[in-house]
Amino acid sequence: MVNGQRIAHGGFIFTLADSAFAFACNSHNERAVAAHGNISFIKPGKLGDRLVATAREISRSGRSGIYDINVAVDGETVAELRGHSRTVGGAWVPVAENDSR
Repeated sequence: MVNGQRIAHGGFIFTLADSAFAFACNSHNERAVAAHGNISFIKPGKLGDRLVATAREISRSGRSGIYDINVAVDGETVAELRGHSRTVGGAWVPVAENDSR
């Protein structure tokens, strides 16, 4: 998944970060979608690197959330994504009627 420069393709790095963002913003059992995402590429990934994305919730209020996603190789940052989410209604897993949530 490298480009013509023989470095990790930015589109694939963004896809990995976006997937981690999706898992994080949907982890509260409320259906959420991306409203905005901005990625900064810090250093290139190389052929054979194992990219790992880690998401962290920064803020969640009302229908909006902000998440920071770090993409790294062996603990060294390759890219950072800041994602803004918006809930769209509904739950991923139905909540039982007698559940106090």
